[in-house]
Amino acid sequence: MEIPFPKWHTAIFRRRSRRRFDSTELESSLLARLQTICREFRPFPQARAELATRSPDKVFKGVIGNYGKIKGAPAFIAFIGNMDDTHIQEKVGYLGEGIILEATAMDLNTCWVAGFFRPKVAASLVGTSKNERILSVTPVGHATEEWTLEERIMTGFGLTHQRKPLTELVTGLDEAELPHWMKSALEAARLAPSAVNRQPWRFSVEPHSITVSVDSPMFTFGISKRLDCGIAMLHIEVAALDCGIQGKWEFLQAPQVARFRIAGGEQSR
Repeated sequence: MEIPFPKWHTAIFRRRSRRRFDSTELESSLLARLQTICREFRPFPQARAELATRSPDKVFKGVIGNYGKIKGAPAFIAFIGNMDDTHIQEKVGYLGEGIILEATAMDLNTCWVAGFFRPKVAASLVGTSKNERILSVTPVGHATEEWTLEERIMTGFGLTHQRKPLTELVTGLDEAELPHWMKSALEAARLAPSAVNRQPWRFSVEPHSITVSVDSPMFTFGISKRLDCGIAMLHIEVAALDCGIQGKWEFLQAPQVARFRIAGGEQSR
């Protein structure tokens, strides 16, 4: 399917992670739309998403005991990758963020969860094939109107939505030289969610391309930084498309992740 970039670009600025839901079952029309996006948004054959409405509370665990646990969600979506693919982490991040932005556009709430869920329980509910692994999940539903104290603590009373300035993240062209589409793409990437708000992505910009890299090869909380970078990749492409710019991704070797090159752009030497 083609990326519905206008509504996904808007959703980038609206999305917030939520952990408390009102337990209301989703309407059949909403479930059907979620099923459709999970089935049709398959940018990479090695990555897929599955919606489940059975026993979602059993999938999530807290940071310590029940602290930080997702509660009350009527459904969850599992993001699944074939581990034979060396770029599967970034591909799953890209895939999953597209589905999360679609859910946001549907006025549903979500939360990327990669470290504090039960993979075996999730796999028993959605099914996985040989060499597949559930790399992350998200609850999906209607969040409670009020943020709970625990949610506020988990998000640092809003601090986790703070982002590093682009001056810390971008190398290459001077800011004054950046074309409009590139400024929009980098700002969208800057707003991407990441585990514990670590913001591990770095961007090297040339006149016709943006290269995404990780800040260091170290895992934190057992979660791949390349998955976070895949989320930022989706944001880059969505914003570029909304500026009328098309491009393609080229996957790279560590510590680089991928390069987005616009159509007709020549590689700088």
